[in-house]
Amino acid sequence: MKTSPKSKPPRLIQCATPWGMANYPTAKSSWSQARRMKAIKAAGFDGIATYPDEETKVLCAELGLELMGGMDGSDVAKAKKEMIRQRDLGAIYLNIQLLDHDTALPKAAKTAVQLIKAGEEVGVKPHIETHRDTSTETPEKYTEIARLFKKLTGKLMPTTWDHSHFAIVKHVVPSNYAERLLAWPKLIQNSNIFHLRPFNGQHCQVPVTNGKGKLTTEFVDYLPFVEELFVCWLKGPQPAGQLWVCPELGYSHGYYLSGQPHPWVDAQVARKEYAKAWTRALKRI
Repeated sequence: MKTSPKSKPPRLIQCATPWGMANYPTAKSSWSQARRMKAIKAAGFDGIATYPDEETKVLCAELGLELMGGMDGSDVAKAKKEMIRQRDLGAIYLNIQLLDHDTALPKAAKTAVQLIKAGEEVGVKPHIETHRDTSTETPEKYTEIARLFKKLTGKLMPTTWDHSHFAIVKHVVPSNYAERLLAWPKLIQNSNIFHLRPFNGQHCQVPVTNGKGKLTTEFVDYLPFVEELFVCWLKGPQPAGQLWVCPELGYSHGYYLSGQPHPWVDAQVARKEYAKAWTRALKRI
C-alpha cells in the first residue's frame, strides 16, 4: 500500500530511552525518572522506550507520551507474564532480545514463534530484535531464524531492526549501507519498530554532534540510510499505519565513549534529523 496525497500518511512515533540519559546532567546529579520523562516530552518526543513501572504509566498519561516496552526472551512463560504486566501499564509494542549467541537456530526460531504467539494471545505486539550476543547477532543467523519462523507459521517474523549491530559485523561503508543492510525488504516492511542508533562500519554508535552544535561527518554519512530505510518501509503494507522508532543512543555497555557529547544531547538532535528524513521519504512515495 502506497501513501497517496489524499490518504492519511502513516504516523512516525519517536521514543526516547531513559538509559541514554544516565549521568545527565552529571553523575552526581543524574535526573530522576520523572525529570527524564518531562524532558523527553519537552524535547518533542512522542514517547518513551523503557521497561515500564507504575510511575512510568502515570507519567505517560499525565504527559501524553506513548509507551514502548521490552523484555528478555529466554523464557516464554516468564515473558508472557511480563507481556501482560507491560500491557496493563500501557505498552503494546514490545522489543524482545532472543536467547543467546550460541543457541541452536532451530530452537531460537521455535522460541520466537512461541513468543509472538504469546503476544497475540494477550493482545500485544512483540518484535524480535537484531542484536549482538543474542540468537540474531549476525545477518546469517537472523536470516535462518526468520526462514524457519516462516516455515513454522507461514508468516513473516516481526522484527525490531537495529541495523547498527549488522553494520559492524559486515564492515559496511557509507556507499553500501543501504545495499548491505536493506537486504530483507519484506521483513523490514512487516515490522513496526526500528532502533535508529547511528553507526558506521567500525562503531556500533557514532556521535551525532561534535560537541559544538555541528553534525559529525559520521552522522551525515548515516542519514541517507535512514531515509532509504523509511522509503523501504513506506513502500510496504505499512502495518497499523504507524512506525515506532527510537533514536537509541546509549550511555552504558560501552556505547558511549568519553569525550563525546552526552547521548541525551545527541538524541535530541537525532530526533529532529529523523523527522526531516521521514518528511523527505514521504515525498518520494
